[in-house]
Amino acid sequence: MSAEAAPADRQGDADPLAGFGYRQQLDRSLGRFASFAAGVSYISILTGTFQLFYFGFGAGGPAYVWSWPVVFVGQLMVALCFAELAARYPVAGSLYNWTKRLGNRTTAWMAGWMMLTASIVTLSATVLAYQITLPQLWSGFQVVGDGTGPYDYAVNAVILGSALIVFTTLVNVFGVKLMARINSTGVFIELIAAVLIIVLLAVHATRGPDVVLDTAGAGQGQDLGYLGAFLVAALASGYVMYGFDTASSLGEETVDARRTAPRAILRAITASFVLGGLILLFGLMAVEDIRDPQLSSSTGGLQYVLLQAAGSGIGRVFLLAIVVAITVCCLAVHTATIRMMFGMARDNNLPGSARLAKVHPRFKTPVVPAVVIGSLSIAILLINIRQPQIFTVITSIAVVMIYLAYLLVTVPMLISRLRGRWPGPADGAGRGHFSLGRWGLPVNVLAVLWGAGMAVNLGWPRREVYNATEPYHWYLQWGAALFIGAIALVGLAYYRLRQRHRTGVLPEHAAVAPVAVAEA
Repeated sequence: MSAEAAPADRQGDADPLAGFGYRQQLDRSLGRFASFAAGVSYISILTGTFQLFYFGFGAGGPAYVWSWPVVFVGQLMVALCFAELAARYPVAGSLYNWTKRLGNRTTAWMAGWMMLTASIVTLSATVLAYQITLPQLWSGFQVVGDGTGPYDYAVNAVILGSALIVFTTLVNVFGVKLMARINSTGVFIELIAAVLIIVLLAVHATRGPDVVLDTAGAGQGQDLGYLGAFLVAALASGYVMYGFDTASSLGEETVDARRTAPRAILRAITASFVLGGLILLFGLMAVEDIRDPQLSSSTGGLQYVLLQAAGSGIGRVFLLAIVVAITVCCLAVHTATIRMMFGMARDNNLPGSARLAKVHPRFKTPVVPAVVIGSLSIAILLINIRQPQIFTVITSIAVVMIYLAYLLVTVPMLISRLRGRWPGPADGAGRGHFSLGRWGLPVNVLAVLWGAGMAVNLGWPRREVYNATEPYHWYLQWGAALFIGAIALVGLAYYRLRQRHRTGVLPEHAAVAPVAVAEA
């Protein structure tokens, strides 16, 4: 890695957005830890590992844990590309604005559209994690039936999830400072809890680390053997390790964003890999019976291991920390989605752009996007209210779309490198800012190959992923392919036939050109 030499900010420190054609309206108040916390809370090691352990273990046995470092290495390639882009273009709606400068307008709009819709679905999927944890914390949280009915679990998950979305909507309405305080506090609790959970599980280890070589017979009878089972199990890790770009989405609200955001991206994914990997490893070492069916049950999983090791008293304290982690994770997802909608609306690239891009004069935050995103996320939950397989289907669809949105950034970036257009104009990225230097091309190639491979693996219509248990429906098994295809085609048609003729920075958001430039 190298520090890239370039001219100083063309517009000066007082108006860092003017070089991109925008006027500063959001509240630039976030510091280093708040930026780092945004990325960590989106990834949310406690949310992801505890929500999806049962799925990975059930598909690949204890050896599925090897997917964690594999996914980390692949996503690190993407994160390195994003860190370089964050240093050059610290603008709200990061992926959309990056692609706008790397490719053409259609590609940029599709990147923003896919990321926006994926993030709304992600919010719906993530809030469902409440159902896995809260009823184990207190049976009173199972407000629908006793959890044994065919739809008790799914309906209750929708109720708890909707309540959480209402909370994240209200927090985001009242400004980024309130969001940052809650998020940073939650991340601090999550990091402390993660370390304590690691220590607790390590102390209660009943077997050695060689447990990670145990496949538990997974893959037997399949054409690809254990490789086929491992590819399915790897989705559990792939579902967790994304969202590190959130720090860059808050670039317009971060102090010294060109330096802060790239570091936050890389620190967030690295910290999540280390802590999450240790939780998975020591969890496998600590469980009393490695063949216990509770490990592969959505009502047991890693929470079951934690309660077994810590006892009901201390275990519930840790479960409460997991609830905090889920809460701030959903808060970060909601916040990042608002910035994407705001960034696109500011360019008049969404229906009702003027309202969506309006910043509240007191709270300095886009209020309408917060409400719209919250309402759409709840609507997605209500549509799926009687689907007992709601967790896997919604989560899978959301993650596939995000991997595709990432590809719509890394592919144009690679094309720019191959055509000799990268690095282009510095846009204020001066000495000391993050750059991949000569490592840029190989890292970018690996990022594209990894993203394409994971998108195919995630979206492949396998019954064991999208419709693992009865009732079997073709639309569940093919749900990801059909939904994502429809979203992409509708979005592309809408933009090409209607929206592209209206694209342009709204006058109230356009930077005021210096007098000398205007006269020239």
